[in-house]
Amino acid sequence: MAKRPAPKKHKPAPRAKAPAKRKADKRKPAKKRRLTKKRFLVYLVLAGLLAATVFTLYLDVTVRMRFEGKRFALPARVYARPLELYPGLRLSPEEMKRELALLHYRPASNPRQPGAYDWNGGALDLVTRPFVFADGAQGAQSLRVEFRGGQVAGVSDRAQGKTLSIARLDPPLIGGIYPGKNEDRVLVQLKDAPQHLIDALIATEDHRFYTHHGLDPRGIARAVVVAVRGGRVQGGSTLTQQLAKNFFLTPERTLQRKFTEMVMALLLELHYSKNEILETYLNEVYLGQDGNRAIHGFGLAASFYFDKPLKELSVSQASLLVGMLKGPTYYSPRRNPKRALKRRNFVLQEMAEQGKLSKRQLAMAKATPLGVVRRPPSGTSPYPAFLQLVYRQLKRDYRDQDLRSEGLRIITTLDPAVQRAAEQALSNRLARLEKARRIKGGTLQGAAVVTSTQNAEVQAVVGGRDPRFEGFNRVLDARRPIGSLIKPVVYLTALQQPQRYTLATLLDDSPLVLKQKGTADYAPQNYDKEFHGKVPLVDALAHSYNVATVRLGLAVGLPKVMANLKRLGAERDLPGFASSLLGAGELSPLEVTQVYQTIAGGGFRTPFRAIRTVLTAQGEPLKRYALKVEQESDAASLFLLTTAMQEVVRRGTARSLANQLPPSLDIAGKTGTTDGLRDSWFAGFTGDRLAVVWVGRDDNQPTGLTGASGAMVVWGQAMAALDPAPLTLTPPDNLEWVWVQASSGLRSGRGCPGAVKLPFIKGSAPTQSAGCGGGSVGDAVEEMGTTVKRWFERIFD
Repeated sequence: MAKRPAPKKHKPAPRAKAPAKRKADKRKPAKKRRLTKKRFLVYLVLAGLLAATVFTLYLDVTVRMRFEGKRFALPARVYARPLELYPGLRLSPEEMKRELALLHYRPASNPRQPGAYDWNGGALDLVTRPFVFADGAQGAQSLRVEFRGGQVAGVSDRAQGKTLSIARLDPPLIGGIYPGKNEDRVLVQLKDAPQHLIDALIATEDHRFYTHHGLDPRGIARAVVVAVRGGRVQGGSTLTQQLAKNFFLTPERTLQRKFTEMVMALLLELHYSKNEILETYLNEVYLGQDGNRAIHGFGLAASFYFDKPLKELSVSQASLLVGMLKGPTYYSPRRNPKRALKRRNFVLQEMAEQGKLSKRQLAMAKATPLGVVRRPPSGTSPYPAFLQLVYRQLKRDYRDQDLRSEGLRIITTLDPAVQRAAEQALSNRLARLEKARRIKGGTLQGAAVVTSTQNAEVQAVVGGRDPRFEGFNRVLDARRPIGSLIKPVVYLTALQQPQRYTLATLLDDSPLVLKQKGTADYAPQNYDKEFHGKVPLVDALAHSYNVATVRLGLAVGLPKVMANLKRLGAERDLPGFASSLLGAGELSPLEVTQVYQTIAGGGFRTPFRAIRTVLTAQGEPLKRYALKVEQESDAASLFLLTTAMQEVVRRGTARSLANQLPPSLDIAGKTGTTDGLRDSWFAGFTGDRLAVVWVGRDDNQPTGLTGASGAMVVWGQAMAALDPAPLTLTPPDNLEWVWVQASSGLRSGRGCPGAVKLPFIKGSAPTQSAGCGGGSVGDAVEEMGTTVKRWFERIFD
């Protein structure tokens, strides 16, 4: 058997040397780590560039949107009525001086600049300021106004030497409706800024402004060094950077904000011209504080510190404002005049070193006093109660955001002279009443409204004893029982039924007890605690008899009385109880005023208005608040009611008003007193004005005052200061005058005992005679003479 060959032994493949293998293992991981770091650094750089690009694009969009859109939130400016001067206007030189002070006009010999005036004996020379009214722009006028006997005797144009029938002053600014942060500014264009203001700004804040591109490298380097050393981030800011900081950023001092500020400055310089940047800077910078109002921009600062338009500032005045940029509070010329003077002189010196002032100009400017006015034009309205009424009326037509940001110009109906008279009367009389009646000082409160009887314009609103208080406005928000002020509505409702009721109709003023299931008996009492039997309707109103009034109101129908009250102007529904006929229902003084406005208007309801027109910031008319007149009662019944209200003042509850005003004014009015002597009211009107006054206590405690002893004396003092026009009533065609006997209401004759002459709607006068010459020949002759007189009046009217 053959032997198998032995298998071949395979030599194992040679192994790599161990050391070489270890070296290879070490090299591969090392190579991988170096690649990761490189990639990480690349990614990091790319991510940083992307983030910087996105951030820059975001800032670019932010800058352009803000800069090219509405840059500033401009407050609405609220003005009083413009004073119109014409021959015959009742206006004394003293009143004219107060108007000039309110307008911040300045005395000057031979006035030539707008806003300047000079008194020359009994004449006033002045140059009005230009203003854009609803009917167009009115330029400055050089006027001479002559006064004689408490009136304007003549108005003439000094430049052209011709007589004028009428001239109009610019309206006084009385307040504003400010943005959320209470920023206030007056926008100015760069062309309106004096060159020395620009020179002072560039020389002090950024003398390379016109050559750099938004950043100052040396300043930035200085700021970085300070920051690295642990100091506060500061310095190095160009005007463009300052604008970016003020316009877009918060005031914090961090490197991140500084970097953002620098990027924004570059973007501003990339997109906008130097003049655009400078003009925005002039309007943006913060220059002081007026209470809670922030003063922004040089335009408003010129008015706030110097009471001048920006273009009229001198070199020294402009330099003071520029110097204040470093710290408006620290360098305030009113609080720290020495510090402000030193800072102003530093600015002047910088201007001289930049070649903007000669040595002589520098010396003269440094020698000039600061020239800051003692009392700045305040942004806080001196008439907050009236401004609240304006604001509420505006909110019916405009969004709150528009009122606070669009720079609207609102021309109102406020008459500062009327407002002043009402404020002084309320303040003075309440103090005297407290002293006379030994009431703790400051306890009594009050409210007053004055309107025009001709057009229902609200001329004055006093919301409380302190007219500058911006809190609770009693004219708008104090709802109090109106007491006897409702009685004219009750009597009007009766007189609208002439076949049943006339001024001579006898009313029952005997004891009355009303019984109703589920309620206590109602037994009204008269103020004098007496009953007067049968009394003529005109006497019941004149003496404000409660029992007779309740009986009359129930007879004509309580629902009719309440409906009449709403037609006359009351907007809220009052409770339909018998006590409502004596004024248990509550209304605000403003609501009462609307009711009496319709009465004073002869039955024509004219909603009162506090605004005449609204203009855009450029002076374009947006809305005119025209008169709206609706007839709510016939003229004849209103004539009868007004005649009876005149008797209230002649011989009724308001007869003591003769101690303050002449009887020849023929005032029509009504006193009002509520239970417990808690509320004192008086509403009355003359030929040109209606006023409603309330006096009481906020805690609703008794005052001890009736309508005549409280509110009426305030009303009387206010009207006495305003030289009111007499109330002259024009009887309608369907009216006749007849002599009647007061005690019986029957027809009588002139000269008969107890005879009074009263107006009647034709066909309603009594026909039965009282037996003393009723319907006599003398009466017929008198009536014929009256008729002829009316004919002549119509012919020559």
